[in-house]
Amino acid sequence: MKYGLNIPPSGALDFVSLGALVHRLDPGIVPFRKATECQIHVSGGEFNVAANLADCFRLRTGIVSAMVDYPIGDLIAERVRALGVQPFYKHFRHDGVHGPNMATVYSDRGHGVRAPVVFYNRCHEAAAQLKPGDFPWLDIFAGGVRWFHSGGIFAALSPTTAEVIIEGMEAAKAAGAVVSFDLNYRAKLWNISGGHDRAVAVLQRIVQHVDVLVGNEEDLQLGLGVSGPETAAKSKLDPSAFLAMIGQVVEKFPQIKIVATTLREVHSTTRHRWGAVAWVNGQTCVSPTCELDVLDRVGGGDGYAAGFFYGLLTGESPEDAVKLGWAHGALLTTFPGDTTMATVEQVRAFAQGGSARIQR
Repeated sequence: MKYGLNIPPSGALDFVSLGALVHRLDPGIVPFRKATECQIHVSGGEFNVAANLADCFRLRTGIVSAMVDYPIGDLIAERVRALGVQPFYKHFRHDGVHGPNMATVYSDRGHGVRAPVVFYNRCHEAAAQLKPGDFPWLDIFAGGVRWFHSGGIFAALSPTTAEVIIEGMEAAKAAGAVVSFDLNYRAKLWNISGGHDRAVAVLQRIVQHVDVLVGNEEDLQLGLGVSGPETAAKSKLDPSAFLAMIGQVVEKFPQIKIVATTLREVHSTTRHRWGAVAWVNGQTCVSPTCELDVLDRVGGGDGYAAGFFYGLLTGESPEDAVKLGWAHGALLTTFPGDTTMATVEQVRAFAQGGSARIQR
């Protein structure tokens, strides 16, 4: 046992995520009201971690999700395959008019003093229709699974998605896996599915099954109803306020062994100062900090989670796991899209103090 976690040494799958797959339309620095063209990125808060672990860190990962049999679904499924993630889909048939649909996320990149703007079309979303009993967990985990992950975005989609998460977590625990959850509190999603009170009630039920929790101060306060720290942090990169809340989290959920988050100070949309922190079974680990020239900030937190989980899955020290997550999250913001284009060698080099000098 390491970090207080009993991570299986092997399994057919190193990591499985449960969550909604989406496609993100990205007009770059042009706001949507003036856009004439868009890039299409395949994403999903839960999926991104599995994709990063497969494509950059070369682990065997899977995604459990809804898939609609129509051209947008085909596009998404192709990208999932290209990233090396094994799919486990509940298939839905599109009626040619109303759906069900694969959700669309609209997100420009902003620039300078102009912040990015994110909004959704999740109308008649297939993933929101997922319910307990839709997935053969015994078959999915039959060859062994080391780590299972889900998140608050999927939990917010409908009354049934949280129940699917709990069902998946219970099956993963029975298979011996470590269970993680990213609170990823999105007020826009919870506001149309019962509001803040329902969010706290739902997320507290889910987190009772969790070993590793990802979430910042706001996620802990809004998602779990943990009261804020008495003393405010000196800056966005000061981990003291986050760490001051850990006692309450562990008191409410004593089975939790790890709580982790990113630290980000936004000077402008394209210039951030970046750090990360984790509380690992009583030990505090804080990353270095760096200045980021941000191309696309979407997915940076999922990038941190993937690198951090990779460090834990491969037996790195807690400090080195945090550095790997910090380095990968930093690199991810330099690529377009929500998932990684980095290699594990680049991540390790940056985590060990590498620079941006040209590689010849």
